Amino acid sequence: MPPKLTLDRVKCSYHRPEGETVALTNISFTVSPGEFLAIIGPSGCGKSTLLSLICGLLSPDEGTILLDDSPIQSPGQQGRIGYMLQKDHLFEWRTILSNTFLGPELLHTLTPSAKKEISDMLATYGLGAFQHSRPSELSGGMRQRAALIRTLALKPELLLLDEPFSALDYQTRLSVCDDISAIIRNAGKTAILVTHDLSEAISIADRIIVLTRRPGRIKTIVPIHFSAESSSENSQAVRPLERRNLPEFSHYFNLLWKELQSDE
Repeated sequence: MPPKLTLDRVKCSYHRPEGETVALTNISFTVSPGEFLAIIGPSGCGKSTLLSLICGLLSPDEGTILLDDSPIQSPGQQGRIGYMLQKDHLFEWRTILSNTFLGPELLHTLTPSAKKEISDMLATYGLGAFQHSRPSELSGGMRQRAALIRTLALKPELLLLDEPFSALDYQTRLSVCDDISAIIRNAGKTAILVTHDLSEAISIADRIIVLTRRPGRIKTIVPIHFSAESSSENSQAVRPLERRNLPEFSHYFNLLWKELQSDE
């Protein structure tokens, strides 16, 4: 099966009057359809820059980025890429339902069937009773679920998540990570998560890319496999919260911790 996303020898620099700063260099990897990839690395290594490149908000100095077989030439590639940020950025003057309608409204695709599909998603993921509420009336976790549904309303083929749980308290973060992972996997989406949290990456990802300090390079790629998943009828039956209690979890945590520490 051909990859959904391909990066080949990508380099990106920031240009300022005082000179050039290389953020990323020689970045090459692929992402398979339906795969959940996580990216970790030291602060300032270019993780968020990498998502901006994939989304088309920045252009690489060198190398190519392909979605399927097409170069990424415009932000979001006309709705094919969804980008979920650290903050939910819901508009307070809109209800939760009208917030989730925003993307299709802008693309002029908000048909009656699209409205019903979005409303059904809100009901499925526990927000049906709150669709006419304002964002300030919802908890942080509920707002993040609403933000994800707003992103999914555009039916993107690739989801980019830039530390989407970082603003939540620890207990809510665990629960929302579990919920959002299930939503993305049930929708069959290809996803890339940037995070500083090793436990979060291990609990949610199929593979983890470790970047070096700036300029960011790929130091290693670690496939994540839990024996409980291979013995299940559904290979994705083990949810993030359950993964944290499996024996392989501590092995991966120690492995990734050593990779990050060796780069200090």
